[in-house]
Amino acid sequence: MITDLSLNGSFLGTSALPRGRAVPWRSGEKIAFGPFIMTMKMAGQEKKPVQIPSPTPPEETKETLGLSSLKKQIHRELLEQMDLRWIDHSNRDSQELFDEVFSKVHGLVFARSASLPQGIAGEELARQITNDVVGLGPLEDLLVDDEISEIMVVSASEVFVERKGQIERTNIAFTSSDVLMSVIERIVSPIGKRIDESSPMVDARLPDGSRVNAVIPSVALKGPCLTIRKFSREPLRAADLVRFGTVSKPMAQFLQCCVNGKKNVVISGGTGSGKTTLLNVLSGFIPKTERIVTIEDSAELRLTQDHVITLESKPPNIEGKGAITIRDLVKNALRMRPDRIVVGECRGGEALDMLQAMNTGHSGSLTTLHANSPAEAVSRLETMALMSGMDLPTRAIREQVSRAVNLIVQQSRFPDGSRKVTHISEVLGLDQDGYVKMENIFLFEQRGYDAQGRVRGELAATGYVPTFVEEFTRAGIAVPEGIFRV
Repeated sequence: MITDLSLNGSFLGTSALPRGRAVPWRSGEKIAFGPFIMTMKMAGQEKKPVQIPSPTPPEETKETLGLSSLKKQIHRELLEQMDLRWIDHSNRDSQELFDEVFSKVHGLVFARSASLPQGIAGEELARQITNDVVGLGPLEDLLVDDEISEIMVVSASEVFVERKGQIERTNIAFTSSDVLMSVIERIVSPIGKRIDESSPMVDARLPDGSRVNAVIPSVALKGPCLTIRKFSREPLRAADLVRFGTVSKPMAQFLQCCVNGKKNVVISGGTGSGKTTLLNVLSGFIPKTERIVTIEDSAELRLTQDHVITLESKPPNIEGKGAITIRDLVKNALRMRPDRIVVGECRGGEALDMLQAMNTGHSGSLTTLHANSPAEAVSRLETMALMSGMDLPTRAIREQVSRAVNLIVQQSRFPDGSRKVTHISEVLGLDQDGYVKMENIFLFEQRGYDAQGRVRGELAATGYVPTFVEEFTRAGIAVPEGIFRV
């Protein structure tokens, strides 16, 4: 008999095991749990040895090996005192839970204080082991470091971070791939997601909203892989972006006017360029009296308004059913009487639904997409609209884009790690050849790099005045004088 006590579910053959109920396990049947598969063999049956190549271990000092062995030994003794399977990891931030485990670990550590490796403090060792058990292990210290914006775990022994825009390797490592796998499961389980051999990739989030992506074998050949894009403790505001040099003050003032004036804005940029951060800042300009519906794959936006409905897509269940896509949520949002629809990122057919929403009275919508220029952003919108399955002529899609989108904000990440809005462009309709016309309102004029490798240039207006500025005046939205002046 076998009973499923796992967090992410197990399979007997091709059928999911019922949780908490014993079922027969017959000779020859396979059990799949997490990344592992076990086969029942009756005693006396011929056993064929299975050869699994061992990964090349990282170079470790004698002290490191001794510390790793000590951690494993204390962890085993802790398992004898506490049944860790029943710890509710959804409460891993609870100080009470941490204190309970720390107390037991502390006693185990100081029982062997005489044999601790030189230079290792007992208190620190107890804290590290407790984090391994109920927290995110060695990642805890990285998560509280405000200078780190991204954590990249390549394997159990390789951890990189992005600090002040630059990627560097850390001296942090997990005790084993199993510990790293446990950390991943602690992240995904509380939000109802799973990661196992049949579903080896997952997008998730931490309680603070930080974005998480995890990949495990057999897709990740070096072992479990984890990427965490951190969020700042306090949501950034427009003044912060001005201080960082991401936008100029006139650019920030103009974008605020556009959001208040209910213009439809598309934020375009590459991976890691800061699109979501800028989207969060612009969403913060939405008046508190309006009803906002946000739609994301993993909820990251942190809006401070009172009337906000947060929707999150849902992957298929273990049987491949029950998926809720971004497109499903966009369609449903239209029935929720929204004043604003904010889509974290358009990646596929939902772009057509978003364009139709913008064209049918849902003004002031905001979204992001991956593209390297405003012109490329328009092409991406056309391509994604075609992915909807609707057999529309290209010109009809371009007309949808030109009528729906008022503004494209292009953001880029430079080699020095800085992020800047390089274009703010108005969409003006179609030209005589049937292509979408645009005019740049603001540009970042790059002038090379200084001796320290920092990008040089100026965020400046082009002198072009948007066609909708008069609408702002009629609506009582004050446009600062001279912001379009060269």
